[in-house]
Amino acid sequence: MKLWAKILLGLLLGVICGIFFPTFSANIKPLGDVFIRAIKMLIVPLIFSSLVVGVTGMKDPKKLGRIGMKTFSLYLITTAVAITIGLTIGTVLKPGAGVDLGEATITQTKEVQPFSETLVNLVPSNPIQSMAKGEVLPIIVFAILFGLSLNLVGKKADPLVNVIDAIAEAMYKLTAIVMELAPYGVFALMAFISQKYGLSVLLPLLKVLFGVYLGCIIHAIFTLSGTVAFVGRLNPINFFKGIVDALAIAYSTASSSGTLPVTIRCARKNLGVSDNLSSFVLPLGATINMDGTAMYQGVAALFIAQAYGIDLSVGNYITIILTSTLASIGSAGVPGAGLIMLTLVLNSVGLPVEGIALIAGIDRVLDMARTTVNVVGDCMVTVIVSKSENELDESIYNAQTQKIGLEPA
Repeated sequence: MKLWAKILLGLLLGVICGIFFPTFSANIKPLGDVFIRAIKMLIVPLIFSSLVVGVTGMKDPKKLGRIGMKTFSLYLITTAVAITIGLTIGTVLKPGAGVDLGEATITQTKEVQPFSETLVNLVPSNPIQSMAKGEVLPIIVFAILFGLSLNLVGKKADPLVNVIDAIAEAMYKLTAIVMELAPYGVFALMAFISQKYGLSVLLPLLKVLFGVYLGCIIHAIFTLSGTVAFVGRLNPINFFKGIVDALAIAYSTASSSGTLPVTIRCARKNLGVSDNLSSFVLPLGATINMDGTAMYQGVAALFIAQAYGIDLSVGNYITIILTSTLASIGSAGVPGAGLIMLTLVLNSVGLPVEGIALIAGIDRVLDMARTTVNVVGDCMVTVIVSKSENELDESIYNAQTQKIGLEPA
């Protein structure tokens, strides 16, 4: 059985177990926690080593700058499109109509970091401390600057480059080992989520759930796979077949950063993206590309506005689009980061932050969908950029017609 099939089976059995055996499902949560911790264990060394290898593999500074500009531009454009889809769905469905948020309160609101502070914090005062804390953006900046410095040093830096390359390869191999736990970890996670967020919690917010999931599907199928088909001139079905393992992990863990090791593996083994390019583009995407999260901001913001009877102007809509797009750059690719980002969006247009209280009850279920779309967006940009740079092996990409899933390491 392919890995994706095992993961899917674990997901479905977990949902069934959570509904019919709630006590057992609550008790097996530690198994899911072990899997999440194993995934998180990979993130910092993988991001640092893969980015350094990606940068040092591109000796031409002009090429590095060109790829960086393409990547950043595509991520921001798709994020802006996603939030626009979310606002449109929120306007049409009116998910907040008839919902009473008069008594809603939020007990703990994490302070939102100003965008100017996010820019300052891009440069770590202590890179080792940033690694210890798992602060992804400063790690990315340091890794890129460190890689550029190794290129400038020249041949003297070759031994260190070889060591970091070996570390990166070891991390890819460790990823394959951890992925053997995936079906069991996903089973435990889904069993716990199902017993905790039962139908009784989901039904009152069915419109919000429907809106977010509909928006995610529309964005993934029309915007992202449409770009693969019309801009990249590639078969979108092969694209989805190649990343099915990453999507299964993204949906169950609700973490773009946590899914990164599997995303890189899928891009290389199944989509034919070059090692250097995938090592550079995907770690950036796991941090700054939040298509699904931005789309969710649109639906959630309109839900809260409608629930409080507040009419938003065209200027408010534009503010939400700009704020969500820019905030996605500083949003961590971990479970629950979307709620913090939503606080920033609500503040930008003067909507009551207390409205988050109700959405927080189903945030995990929403997070699973938006994280999956985030990963689709990461992979789409990687494929498009690699195709434009002639670093896509189309024989590997087109081989997905005959097979699905990851090849053995």
